[in-house]
Amino acid sequence: MGALLATTLLVTVLIVPATAADAAPVLLSQGRPATASSLENPDYTPAAAAFDGDTGTRWSSQFGDDQWLQVDLGQVASIERIELVWESAHARAYELQVSDDGETGWTTIHATSDGAGGTETVPVDGEGRYVRMQGIARATGYGYSLWELRVFGIAGGTDPSEPPDPGDPVGPGYPDVPGPLTGPSVVEVAGSDGDWRLEVDGRPYTVRGFTWGPPFSAADQHMPDLVAMGANTTRTWGTGADTIQLLDAAAALGVRVIHGFWLLPGGGPGSGGCIDYTSDTAYKTTTRADILSWVERYRSHPATLMWNVGNESLLGLQNCYSGAELEEQRTAYAAFVNEVAVAIHQVDPDHPVTSTDAWTGAWPYYQEHAPDLDLLAVNAYQDVCGIEQTWIDGGYDRPYIVTEGGPAGEWEVPDDANGVPDEPTDLEKAQGYVDAWRCVLGHEGVGLGATLFHYGIEGDFGGVWFNVIPGGNKRLGYYAIAEEWQGDPSANTPPRITAMDIPGSTAVVAGATLDIDLDVSDPDGDALAYFTFFNSRYIDGAGGVAFVEHEQTGPGQLRVTAPQMLGVWKAYVFVEDGNGNVGVETRSFRVVPPAVDGTNVARGRPADASSFQTTIDDFTPGQAFDGDLSTRWASEWSDDQWLQVDLGQPTAFDHVQLVWEAAYGRAYQVQTSNDGSTWTTIHTVSGGDGGVDDLDVAGQGRYVRIRMTERGTAYGYSLHEVGVYRSN
Repeated sequence: MGALLATTLLVTVLIVPATAADAAPVLLSQGRPATASSLENPDYTPAAAAFDGDTGTRWSSQFGDDQWLQVDLGQVASIERIELVWESAHARAYELQVSDDGETGWTTIHATSDGAGGTETVPVDGEGRYVRMQGIARATGYGYSLWELRVFGIAGGTDPSEPPDPGDPVGPGYPDVPGPLTGPSVVEVAGSDGDWRLEVDGRPYTVRGFTWGPPFSAADQHMPDLVAMGANTTRTWGTGADTIQLLDAAAALGVRVIHGFWLLPGGGPGSGGCIDYTSDTAYKTTTRADILSWVERYRSHPATLMWNVGNESLLGLQNCYSGAELEEQRTAYAAFVNEVAVAIHQVDPDHPVTSTDAWTGAWPYYQEHAPDLDLLAVNAYQDVCGIEQTWIDGGYDRPYIVTEGGPAGEWEVPDDANGVPDEPTDLEKAQGYVDAWRCVLGHEGVGLGATLFHYGIEGDFGGVWFNVIPGGNKRLGYYAIAEEWQGDPSANTPPRITAMDIPGSTAVVAGATLDIDLDVSDPDGDALAYFTFFNSRYIDGAGGVAFVEHEQTGPGQLRVTAPQMLGVWKAYVFVEDGNGNVGVETRSFRVVPPAVDGTNVARGRPADASSFQTTIDDFTPGQAFDGDLSTRWASEWSDDQWLQVDLGQPTAFDHVQLVWEAAYGRAYQVQTSNDGSTWTTIHTVSGGDGGVDDLDVAGQGRYVRIRMTERGTAYGYSLHEVGVYRSN
């Protein structure tokens, strides 16, 4: 190692940097901050996607001619060539422009009115820090869409996004953010008896960061924003071959990494598979060897800070065991963690080892059975400010870090009027990050810092709850903690949504108009763009969100169409300011079927079906005629099925309402019979889409049957209710 280092130093001395005059143009735009006049979809077509080096992702605008996309190169540069890789929605006429401040003084360095699309390579001669593609006229009926926009040139001047020198303070009372990390460090827990500190190469170090969310392959793109927040640390849950991409990007900007190692059953309640830690020696041997292989590989990497063995497994074991057996398993798990810690210390004595769990109730197990852990760790949200007292009451002999923390989670808040967790507002979440951070550091000499949750880019259910950069746009939480860490708020911050209301949210008719009222302001006076989404997690467990078209009926007033599927939904509104910032707010609403005039002659009557399920719950035929939308009938998983009701005597009716569960019928018939054997089809449906089907169909018979011939899903058919109505 010493000879290799000496050779490297020699080579470094002999290399003479090229001057600007003879330097070759290089790619300047990849991974740099990007903004746009609009986005077709903030989750899937963000501005940053055109500068991520991935031709499988793209930016796309709203459907209008006057749209732009720009990138901040970080410093003034001489621009020599621009490459545009268009999706099919390209520009017929556009300009390429440069500016020193990104706001005024735009200079056009190329203009065309006959853009051909595809990949265009444009030689240019210009100078500026910001480069913009200004759309003039579209070539299609859609907007503009670029897989990639690449700016080549020669950088000059000082990059203001460059991290401070090691001696420059970052914020009041906090350790310095180092420059690029160039060699392995010695990290240790120093001090004792409530006066502990983390030291890196003998200098105090406070863990200050966020858990890492983007793909490791995109670390170069996102790491500058993490550093701009004032972070010096990030944390992972797993370590593997691709971790090197995160480590290299982190080291280049002075960030250190807490390496995670996943152990079963990881992730706390409801997660992971079950392992018998008292007897499964094969799993423990294999896992221990795998962990040590990655420790050996990354122990000398400059970005390595510490090793974190397991995540919420002590709590997660309650999903596998109970009673005395659960206690035995937890004891065995903690002992295994200690065994791994001992082995890691033998391979790498220069970095601490910890283990994370979801509640401080795990700490007694580590206290007794894992003495070789250098420090404790915990994931805590609303309860983070109670950790100090828990630590005092437990008499623990080690300091701790918080490995996940922030605003209250779904499991910690009261239910709203629709019976689902009442999600904190964007403003409350922003304060939650600050409160969590202050409580950790307030435990002086014991709380050694935190990686808050979560530096993630998803805009789905969990992403809206916790991510500070959904879709690559920064939320209030990002800026709140950046101000806390650096004491210097940004010149441009997100829109503030101070109120959101959905009138009649406890009973929204399926497929009807739904109004969303918002009180929104932007401290910088930016023009705002609204995007609406629905999520059905509380109905079918879905984590993703679906984009919904809306009509803006007034300032902060949006009108959308309610979904067809019954149950409690969440509506999300993203409000973007065009400067890479977003405000996000959400409320729940309950979708109910339309009221039907008349008498439901089928309610409570005897029912029968071709098949039904009873293995999980009571899905018998009568559940579709009991007047209760929380029950349902469900068939076996095949196309040809039927469900019928006996009205008791031949009865005339003029309306049928079918309230489908997610497993709906794409094709079916409504039939009548007086004897239950000979059937007459009175209505046929093809191309059904589920939700609520209201059928104005007149018929007469003692029996009414729904004959289903084509499923809409891979499951069977499932109906919450079938109503057969007679006008009064």
